[in-house]
Amino acid sequence: MDIRSLSAASGYAAARPATKIDPEHSGSDAGALLKNSFQDFTATLQQSEQVSVSAMTGGADPHALVQALAQTELAVETAVTVRNKVVEAYQEILRMPV
Repeated sequence: MDIRSLSAASGYAAARPATKIDPEHSGSDAGALLKNSFQDFTATLQQSEQVSVSAMTGGADPHALVQALAQTELAVETAVTVRNKVVEAYQEILRMPV
């Protein structure tokens, strides 16, 4: 296995637990947990943008660019999944008889 592919795999493995539910915060601090999730999402996008700009100017390794894009893709997929679940829940509430 090449060291570059190992680096990308380890970056993906490190980003993957961000989608798991933390049993310690199952409902006690939902607002703070949601705020932290949004801040992490924003930080991931900003870091990816910085790596992309430096890669275009020749300052970053192309493998770092691929890793940043993979992390961004995972973050966006997670955000879309959460959005879809919120919309589903809202639609279920609207269907409830009053």
